[in-house]
Amino acid sequence: MKKILNYALNRVVITALLVLLQVGFFLLEIFQWGNHYVEIAFALRLISLGAVAYIIWKPNNPAVKLAWIVPILGFPLFGGVLYLAFGHVLIPKKLRDSMNRTDELVHKSLRQDERVMRRLEESNPAVANQSKYLYAYADTPVWEDTATTYFPDGEPYWEQLLLDLEQAEHFIFLEFFILGEGKMWNAVLDILERKAGEGVEVRLIYDDVGSVFILPKKYYVRIEEKGIKCEAFNKLIPFMSVILNNRDHRKIVVIDGKIGYTGGINMSDEYINYTHPHGEHWKDAGLRIEGEAVWNFTVMFLQMWNMSRYTEEDYSRFYCRQQPKPAAKGYVQPYRDTPFDDEVVGENVYLNMIGYAKRYLYIFTPYLITGHEMQTALQLAAKRGVDVRIVLPGVPDKKMVYWLTQSNYQVLIQAGVKIYQYTPGFLHSKCVLCDDELAAVGTINFDYRSFYHHFECGVLMYQTDSIAELKKDMEETFEVSETVTLEWCRKRFVKTNVIGSVLKLFSPLL
Repeated sequence: MKKILNYALNRVVITALLVLLQVGFFLLEIFQWGNHYVEIAFALRLISLGAVAYIIWKPNNPAVKLAWIVPILGFPLFGGVLYLAFGHVLIPKKLRDSMNRTDELVHKSLRQDERVMRRLEESNPAVANQSKYLYAYADTPVWEDTATTYFPDGEPYWEQLLLDLEQAEHFIFLEFFILGEGKMWNAVLDILERKAGEGVEVRLIYDDVGSVFILPKKYYVRIEEKGIKCEAFNKLIPFMSVILNNRDHRKIVVIDGKIGYTGGINMSDEYINYTHPHGEHWKDAGLRIEGEAVWNFTVMFLQMWNMSRYTEEDYSRFYCRQQPKPAAKGYVQPYRDTPFDDEVVGENVYLNMIGYAKRYLYIFTPYLITGHEMQTALQLAAKRGVDVRIVLPGVPDKKMVYWLTQSNYQVLIQAGVKIYQYTPGFLHSKCVLCDDELAAVGTINFDYRSFYHHFECGVLMYQTDSIAELKKDMEETFEVSETVTLEWCRKRFVKTNVIGSVLKLFSPLL
């Protein structure tokens, strides 16, 4: 049943069905069947024209506009319906009011320490400008006195998380895109249930669509019965919610306001390689932070919580006033991105980092489905002499997305970008590193869904100890990955050039 539901709700399947309906309507037009065809067809075409007009008017990336306009005009009957389903954001008034209230709380709660910013400006004005951007457009300040630990795989991340959860005394916040019953989550849940019984306040958010195929129905009710406050974000409402497309793709853990976690790792057994759905090894990345910067994650979680279950609580009661000051160097800035504004923070952070790189730029990403601007930025970086390397999966989780990703290889390689595919299996990490000093680790993929449709988060780091750990992991990953060449691309011409080019018309859906 789950497999049937999985296929039924798959974006590609829905798109294919709409295309078939388009063909069916044309056949009906030919045979003049039905007395109301003209009226129905006119209404559907009107929706499509309205969608095109809205896309043109909206202040958005021209590449994204074009990516939507082409399929809408190509399928005028159901193109508008396609856009309503997967492309645009319509925020219900209740949710918008809740967002406005929480935005005010976030703005009041997260204030930049100007002394920290001045020291960063003195150290590196370009990085300081990046930090100012994040504070201005994501309400997330930059901090010192924060230790960072990079995890190159899910297993050590999970083991350390269990140890930290055991030490919780006041509160535990968890937010994940995917939650799946099994060894990984059950071990965490056992601790959460016990801690809740000891009086620790435990709150959990999971994305309803992200977990719909691997969790029992209304799983949040079961969790609440264990004394844990739980919300399934943006619950799936058959057949379609007006914001079904906007998912909570973030992964955040906050423990007592002292320790925070993020990265690509979800709570499901493949992330600790207990199961192997795609190849021999699932490679992911996690980041643990301890110190002042955890406050950003605390507030980010509370805002998302209050979007689902609004309360009048004061965020400041979760601020750790006896924050330990670990022996840590550098600057740490956890940041957020939301689809409910016109600022593509996640994409802009990556673009700024690509422009900042002088010697090298290394990237881990499971998908490479980007617009012309991102592709051009990568090409220009390589052309000006930057050693640009991108590692992608060797074993796909979604074949059509894989072919679309591979369709971008040739133009990048021709510009001097080095492309690698992780031979042991699927790579799910989302990391960017440049010049031994600036890095981003988080949940943000190089694709339309992360940049434009999902709630996301990441951590920008400058001159922290974990940057060396990330570089070591990247260099070791290059060694076990396949180098993609132009000859490799030519041998797969049909998949990468022909099929990939067709799929690009539907890239915002993938």
